[in-house]
Order: sequence, then C-alpha cells, then structure tokens
Amino acid sequence: MQINRIASVIIILTGFLNLQAQYPDGREILMRIDRNMTSENRFYSSSMVIHGRRTTITFKLNTWTAGEKKSFTEYTFPVREQGTKMLKLDEQLWIYSPDADRIIQIAGHMLRQSVMGSDLSYEDLMEDSRLTDRYNAKVTGTEIIDGRNCWIIELAAFVPEVAYQGMKIWVDQERDIPLREEMYAKSGTLLKRSQLSNIVRINERWYPKKLIFKDMLKEGMGTELIIDEIQFNVPIAEHIFSKASLKK
Repeated sequence: MQINRIASVIIILTGFLNLQAQYPDGREILMRIDRNMTSENRFYSSSMVIHGRRTTITFKLNTWTAGEKKSFTEYTFPVREQGTKMLKLDEQLWIYSPDADRIIQIAGHMLRQSVMGSDLSYEDLMEDSRLTDRYNAKVTGTEIIDGRNCWIIELAAFVPEVAYQGMKIWVDQERDIPLREEMYAKSGTLLKRSQLSNIVRINERWYPKKLIFKDMLKEGMGTELIIDEIQFNVPIAEHIFSKASLKK
C-alpha cells in the first residue's frame, strides 16, 4: 500500500514537472513585451475617456517621452483644461495649472491620487520602465482571450519602487502583447484591471491602440485611453523636458 502511494506521488510530480517544462521562460516573454512597448522616444496624441457614475468626460492630450526617465504631456481638450501640462524627470513629477498659473510638484502619497478623476493615478503615469527591470516572471498556464492563445504570467516585484507589488498578465502568444492585466497590492488585494485591444503593427512592433483601466477600489465604469496617433523613435527637442516648458 505504501509503495502504491509513493508511486502515485511520483507520477503526479512527474506530470507537474513535465507540464512546467512545456511553458516558456517567463523572463524571455517579458523581454519581448519590453521590445514592443518601450522605445528610445515617442510622441503620441490620445483621448482619455472617463466613464463616471453619472457622466462621461473626454480629455485630449499630446505626450512626448524620451526613454524611461522623461515625459511631457499637454492637455488640448476640453477648453477649460487647455494648457494644463505635466513633466516627469527621473522620479519627479510637476504639473502646471494655467488657472492658478503655478507649478505644483506631485510627490509622496499624492502620487496615488487620480489623474483628472480617471482610473489612472499619477503613480501609473510615472511607471514607464521595462517589466524586466521590475519583476520576476513565472508562466502558470494558458487561456484564450478574444480568440487569441495567451500565456498566463504571474509577476512579483524584486524592487521596492513599484506601483504594484504583484501582477497577473495574459500575453498573446504570437504577438507578445498583454491583452489583460491585474495589478495587486503587497497584501494580495486586487487594485486595478486593464484590457488592451486594437493591436496594430507599427514599425516592426505590435502595440495596443486602446486600453481600458478599472480601479477596483472606486465606483465608475472605468477609463479608456485611445491612442489616436503614435510615432516611435522620432526627433524630440531636449528643451521640451524642462520646467521652463511648463509655462510656455
């Protein structure tokens, strides 16, 4: 009887190990995602559609980024928000409000606040580094999302300076783009969900032109971020990434 039990355990363990061996290396998948999602620099215009409890508000904005450390955003719509600007330099973030005609630095707990009432926080906007620089990855299974075969990958942060200590992502096996994401606190609490769609081929990379974010701790129907235009690795004047540009 004891021998049979041992044999059964060995068979189960062997099956589990064989199943794990069929899965690709999680870090290699993250590297391919990084190649799709990051670039030396980029410019994009986008629409941020916030679906609140009672109303829907649309913002339009232009964003310039250089690597992982610099970004500049200017709101162009609605009229009341025209001229509002955000500047990120390394780990610092400033906002210029034309109504108040002053520059405010966003730091500490303020980074967790909502951007324009959306499901995105300033902390989300700050986090533009490569996944491989922040997370260890383990492929745990497969699932079909929107007709696409996906790897299910669990991410665990190995650096403290991250917005989310854990993530679960569903990655298109062919295009190496996440189609669904879940973001978790260190306690295991689910904080946010996102869906990525309208995947297009741009300059030998796959990129999502529509993202839907849902803060699981607040009411509302979520926030859409729609990429209207995007250009990768285009010349960007260095003076854009300066505090002087905020008031121009």
